[in-house]
Amino acid sequence: MRDVFAFDHARSDELVLVDALDRELGVATKERVHREGLLHRAFSVVLVRERSGAQELLLARRAMSKYHAAGLWGNSCCSHPRKGESIADAACRRVGEELGMSIGAPQEIGSFVYRAAFANGLVEYEYDHVLVGTCAAQVNPALEEVDSVWWIDTCRLGDVLAHTPQVFAPWALTVLPMTLAYLNS
Repeated sequence: MRDVFAFDHARSDELVLVDALDRELGVATKERVHREGLLHRAFSVVLVRERSGAQELLLARRAMSKYHAAGLWGNSCCSHPRKGESIADAACRRVGEELGMSIGAPQEIGSFVYRAAFANGLVEYEYDHVLVGTCAAQVNPALEEVDSVWWIDTCRLGDVLAHTPQVFAPWALTVLPMTLAYLNS
């Protein structure tokens, strides 16, 4: 197996380990967390905009160089907070790093735990906080993170998820319906 973590210093960040109630247990390197499948804190951001009287969500296609779920569509941005960093601050930081834009304070709409094993032997086991933010700025994605972006009308997204779930990252299949339910409430 190719060493997916070799020469990638950003992937050696320490992640916050948690229990099933999101209580901190300590930290571990990103590499260890994903090789051993340790439960850790994460977040998923979905950016929303109004266009011609309709709401659209920003989807991001993961770069082919990503160490898992490469080339799959996901929510706007996802990552892990640093030790001592709030979820909202981490979300704003990563939106800037991945999408080249700033956003106001995103709102947390819920959380869930999921586990996904990948063909390369890595495992995502995350306590994922879901946040929604508004967006009016131009997207300027970092190519090492995002292959392409897609603004999709909320009315169309449900059909796309139902008919082509295989093109989405595992967490997106929970994050995006959760966001649609929130926006429709």
